[in-house]
Amino acid sequence: MLKTVSTENGAVRGIQGNNARVSVFKGIPFAAPPVGENRWRAPQPAANWEGVRDCSRFAPISMQDTPGIDGTGLYDREWHVDPDIEIDEDCLYLNVWTNAKSDTDKLPVLIWFFGGGFQWGYPREMEMNGEQIAKRGVVVVSVNYRINAFGFLAHEELKKEAPDAPGNFGLLDQQAGIKWVKSNIAAFGGDPENITLMGQSAGGGSVFSHITGSSQGLFQKAVILSGIIGFPYNNDFFINPLTYDEAAEMGDKFIKTLGVNTVEEARKLDAVFVLDKGREFREKNNFFYSPCIDGKFLTDNQNKLFAEGKHANIPIMSGNTGDEFKSYIQAKNDAEFEAKAKEIFGDKAEKFLSFKNVYNHNDNNYAEADGIECAVKAAFKHNDKPCYYYLFDPDIPGWDNPGSFHSVDLWFFFETLGVCWRPFVGRHYDLARMMCNYLTNFVKTGNPNGNDADGTPMPEWAPYTRDNKMGMEFLSDGPKPTVRNNEFNEFLIDWIDNKNLKN
Repeated sequence: MLKTVSTENGAVRGIQGNNARVSVFKGIPFAAPPVGENRWRAPQPAANWEGVRDCSRFAPISMQDTPGIDGTGLYDREWHVDPDIEIDEDCLYLNVWTNAKSDTDKLPVLIWFFGGGFQWGYPREMEMNGEQIAKRGVVVVSVNYRINAFGFLAHEELKKEAPDAPGNFGLLDQQAGIKWVKSNIAAFGGDPENITLMGQSAGGGSVFSHITGSSQGLFQKAVILSGIIGFPYNNDFFINPLTYDEAAEMGDKFIKTLGVNTVEEARKLDAVFVLDKGREFREKNNFFYSPCIDGKFLTDNQNKLFAEGKHANIPIMSGNTGDEFKSYIQAKNDAEFEAKAKEIFGDKAEKFLSFKNVYNHNDNNYAEADGIECAVKAAFKHNDKPCYYYLFDPDIPGWDNPGSFHSVDLWFFFETLGVCWRPFVGRHYDLARMMCNYLTNFVKTGNPNGNDADGTPMPEWAPYTRDNKMGMEFLSDGPKPTVRNNEFNEFLIDWIDNKNLKN
């Protein structure tokens, strides 16, 4: 196993993983600390070091509200368990898991971006351990990046100062991580010409941004978990990017709440003070710092760019969990529902209202729809390479009866059920093993299919196409190939697709 590796900045020493076949390198700097004059600037090159750098511990997480302090929410129970986790503005580090025996192995590479709404999250969350993927012959790299006000501030001064990189610093951090992998991963036994990007939620949205943005050409495949987001009934979602001018207007207001008038002055302020003020600003203005259309990294809305074919045409695996981000039309009665439907759909309203199920309602919520599923399938219509859709919807045990909630599939794709508090049993472990198999097969070849651990073929996962609308359902009794589309879903998929083209 590899224990000491030479990177372009210096040598690093890793540690043996829980699995003795895997070496782990934690906290490798891929860019200079984004502090002082580097705050709100594109990532700068990392400095070289002498000797061998110890990479046995994770680096601090990005500046954010401390997770796990109160420990009462779903995600606190799920994985935010360390109230004393290190947080620092100096956060641009990545981690590598590899089971390569030498630097000539040329194993496929998976680059992972965490989620958290661009406000929270970190790569050392316990469910994101890369060992189970690495043991299958994949080099796994998790990249930290700036989030919230530190990662996504826009401001006219920044545009004047650095017109080629005026914002989207969190995405630029990720891009710097990808470029680091291109330059260094061969030393860890990886193949720099066989790279898959993977992310979930905001991390998945980040991957979608790389596919449609300036990172095209740096990677060969993509896995987007709950990250292609579009709703059939409205566009009111924070991941939809603002124009730079809109984001800069909010950025100017935020800078002034810091008690200063310029970005230069704001760079001199204490990071914890900026974080606290950023949280107050977010809550007061219902404003989530997130990617914007800066004209450089992103030239337009990601869904629109994809629908127009202005994207990396690569194999994609994408899907969603069964209970996340449902779409509804809220109305007090049928008459109000019909009026809202006509306002939304215009001359298509009669067709929409012809579907009997739209009148089914839970309290005031009419016409339940799976927004992410429809958005994923709308995007797939515009990709020539194989696209694989999944729905994750098994039983999830626990006293809280959580359902298949947003992010729960991470325990399964990373096959890390053993460190979860939930009372998973054999069927869950079987499902997780096969989901991790499908994932690693896709990373290796662009095709998820192959044999299970005992050599028997896993259920065939066919690509989703216009003519063959197959997908894979991950259920309590295992993977099940299925066609989920019906006339109502097809209507909404086409509706979202047309909206994407018009945005």
